[in-house]
Amino acid sequence: MATTDKTLTKGGEFLIKETLAQDIFIPEEWTEEQKMIAQTCVDFLEAEVNPNLDRIDSQEEGLMESLMNKAGELGLLGVSVPEVYGGFGKDFNSSMLVTEKVGAGHSFAVALSAHTGIGTLPILYYGNEEQKAKYIPKLASGEWKAAYCLTEPNAGSDANSGKTKAKLSEDGKHYIINGQKMWITNAGFADVFTVFAKIDDDENLSAFIIEKSFGGITMNPEEHKMGIKGSSTRQVFFNDCKVPVENLLSERQNGFKIAVNILNIGRIKLCASAIGACKEVTSKAINYSNERIQFNIPISKYGAIRYKLAEMATKIWCTEAAAYRAGQNIDDAYDALVAGGMDSGKAKLKSTEQYAVECAVLKVYGSETLDYVVDEGVQIYGGMGYSAEAPMDRAYRDARINRIFEGTNEINRLLTVDMMLKRAMKGELDLMTPAMNVAKELMEIPDFGAEDDGFFAKEKKALLNLKKATLMVAGSAVQKFMMTLAKEQEILMNIADMASLVYIAESALLRAEKLASIHSEAEVALQIDMARVYLHESLDKAYIQGKEAINSFAEGDEQRMMLMGLRRFTKIEPMNLKEARQRIAKKLIEENKYCF
Repeated sequence: MATTDKTLTKGGEFLIKETLAQDIFIPEEWTEEQKMIAQTCVDFLEAEVNPNLDRIDSQEEGLMESLMNKAGELGLLGVSVPEVYGGFGKDFNSSMLVTEKVGAGHSFAVALSAHTGIGTLPILYYGNEEQKAKYIPKLASGEWKAAYCLTEPNAGSDANSGKTKAKLSEDGKHYIINGQKMWITNAGFADVFTVFAKIDDDENLSAFIIEKSFGGITMNPEEHKMGIKGSSTRQVFFNDCKVPVENLLSERQNGFKIAVNILNIGRIKLCASAIGACKEVTSKAINYSNERIQFNIPISKYGAIRYKLAEMATKIWCTEAAAYRAGQNIDDAYDALVAGGMDSGKAKLKSTEQYAVECAVLKVYGSETLDYVVDEGVQIYGGMGYSAEAPMDRAYRDARINRIFEGTNEINRLLTVDMMLKRAMKGELDLMTPAMNVAKELMEIPDFGAEDDGFFAKEKKALLNLKKATLMVAGSAVQKFMMTLAKEQEILMNIADMASLVYIAESALLRAEKLASIHSEAEVALQIDMARVYLHESLDKAYIQGKEAINSFAEGDEQRMMLMGLRRFTKIEPMNLKEARQRIAKKLIEENKYCF
């Protein structure tokens, strides 16, 4: 998509800047080619994965590898790999779409995402020409499978504290690797491992490309897990593993940076995968609610069930709006960097790094939306939801890992605020001026001027106020704690949740507004309903988060003034949410599937 006619918003700027509907991408704008790629993924799951879910979960010998080989033959492993290395060379949002569609594939989705993401991308983005030419074509075709070895028994969220060591051999031709890695996805059948280790007494990790054929690699048996049972997960041990010096990935001590940047991509992709799983589960729940008869009518006729279906759909639709908005931001930033003369690989990394705040928000929100959806899916199925004979059992168990994968949701919440504040301190984001303006506004008499009656005018004002509420709480917390704010994790998580609500609510409003500009308002009335329902819920949630934070650090007059400001900033003219949800649910029930 051309970037010349749109305003580029920097990462994290959503909190302080208005975004225009015409400047965002919405999923209703997929090209025919992108829809065909998406359909290929859907067809593949229907033909190869869904009929074999029990066999996959029992880890039948060779089955996952054969599925990966078939996916490779269809080109699904190389969507974002440049054509010169045997891939399709598609943009970031296209690769997100593939991740979403495959996301309904349970353990297979985990294997494919690990291979195409953390397995392939470190080499593609950080490898030198020889390394890329050697490894990427085989990874893109599926001839070789990839795994990523970062986590250790005592190094999870604190990845840089890993104990795996690398020493240069006496002849200077090899690094000798010794150490232990755990929770390694695809370990059981991987041919190539990206392994993080410290050379001698280095402060930071380095990264190495290690082939299974190098020897010195042993593994524990497959882990028994709560969910994603079909995903190969093993501990991997390196015992005097000899790695040619030319297999050092990037520069010495650059490993931690590689890990962080690849995780940014993993986070937003995890959100896309969660969206795919959400849609599948919601369709099944709608279907079941239409078939299940109680008191002589289908349970889909009951308000309590309709509430659940509408909430599931609303959360999915709004999350999807935010995910592809951010995906297009990454694509636009990449295009601008390449146009400015930056090398393609560097531009890929830089563009994702630019939106690391949004990636963290989406990882948290996508995984928690999926958890909400599968939980309500079980509830709609009732007793059958708890049975291993029905589909909700697997969906429920498989969903739970997503709040731990790619950095726990707690770490990602803390990162959301930390990254924004660091950018503010570097002068990249001006958070303090708007925060100080909000503080001044608290001292002034509220503006009760005439309301603008344009499309979404009330909603946009409420959204602007939601941003003010977040800035007020964040600005006051920064002033109160200064350098010790990092220790106030509960308050940081309150602020992160408020900022996330801003991003998702704004994305949903912009999606609905753009849709209304393409079609008539009547044609997209239900999408407008979803955006409004989500905004109203967000204001209520933000009020609770803000109140908790303010009560944690403010007292007396300051506390009273901030709480009054918070109440003012989270107000909106009431609407009948029940009727809006009824309209959304009615459409889902008529279509007998998730249809937005």
